Amino acid sequence: MRDVPSNPRTLRRVLLAWGRLHGRQGIPWTLRLDGSRPEGGEPLCAYRVWIAEVMLQQTQLRVVRPYWHRWMEVFPSVEVLATADEQQVLLNWQGLGFYRRARRLHQGAHQLLGPAGAGTDPFPSTLEGWLALPGIGRSTAGSILSSAFDLPYPILDGNVQRVLARLTGCRQPPKRERAAFWRLSESLLDPRRPRAFNQALMDLGATVCTPRNPRCGECPWRPHCAAYAAGNPAAYPVKDASQPLPIQVIGVGVVLDGGGRVLIDQRLPEGLLGGLWEFPGGKQEPEEPIEATIRRELREELAIEVEVGEELIVLEHSYSHKRLRFRVHLCRWLAGVPQPLASQQVRWVEPNALSEHPFPAANTRIIAALHAWLGGLDNPGHGGQELPSA
Repeated sequence: MRDVPSNPRTLRRVLLAWGRLHGRQGIPWTLRLDGSRPEGGEPLCAYRVWIAEVMLQQTQLRVVRPYWHRWMEVFPSVEVLATADEQQVLLNWQGLGFYRRARRLHQGAHQLLGPAGAGTDPFPSTLEGWLALPGIGRSTAGSILSSAFDLPYPILDGNVQRVLARLTGCRQPPKRERAAFWRLSESLLDPRRPRAFNQALMDLGATVCTPRNPRCGECPWRPHCAAYAAGNPAAYPVKDASQPLPIQVIGVGVVLDGGGRVLIDQRLPEGLLGGLWEFPGGKQEPEEPIEATIRRELREELAIEVEVGEELIVLEHSYSHKRLRFRVHLCRWLAGVPQPLASQQVRWVEPNALSEHPFPAANTRIIAALHAWLGGLDNPGHGGQELPSA
């Protein structure tokens, strides 16, 4: 990666001027509790910034805003968060995905209020202090420190990485030049106004130097940008050749008893979706009919026998490393007392009570399809079918 083609002072000056005029306004955690902008090095509420920065990991600002506001209403302080039940935490996170982030915030609240933080301000003002919390990496820690305390720590989130790759015309995928990008971010950072500089740098990547169709005519760094000079800024950052994501088919059973209750189980606490509730099911074996998959999985995981009925919905959900295709069928409970053989607990619930349990994102469409099907039962003239009975 070649050196920056201009004096860092020039880049700082023009970016800060752009940020004052064109940066994103009204981001609530960048304001004081009274809603006004802080002056100089005045600290912000570190708790509000911490929650926001973790929510923003792999999630866009427009999505995070309403979740952050609701979170602050329910958990207005680290003390309230630490005393909350994990299921309440997960329920308030539902829809943001990557639920491990919510559990790590909960764990971090306990850690911050441990013996070392008792009776003092629990929030650290050092990089090492924030890195000691679960789920906090160098860029998140730097963003918290610069935003909450106006301390000179660099950042390197996805937006910033893209801006710097274009600025330098880096011919390698950024992950291969990560150390060099960190040095560059640190050398560009304005040590006197780190909060304003880092915010402007993130805003530039989010609103102007976008992944597709960058608006180079509005960019304060255009005269210094190697990608713009090369004539094809959208070709940067250079990407590694991507491999197609493998597809895994999951058979899911929405099991109803004779009273119209539905069976759900709670995942074990470990893993990406640990502690969340779901409709039971599992992976389809090669050449196995999906109905056989559902019967087998429910027998192995819950010790029950079911009759697999009509298909309720088919949906897909993508993760970074794979795509899941859920084939969901209504099932009639035949025999066996449900047992949590591969989960924390199982529960029969009324369909209207499903919203009281935190589910993975993919399950929200299953719940909506179930309610639509049950609504059809209440209106037989609109295609409703007979409710399975034991």
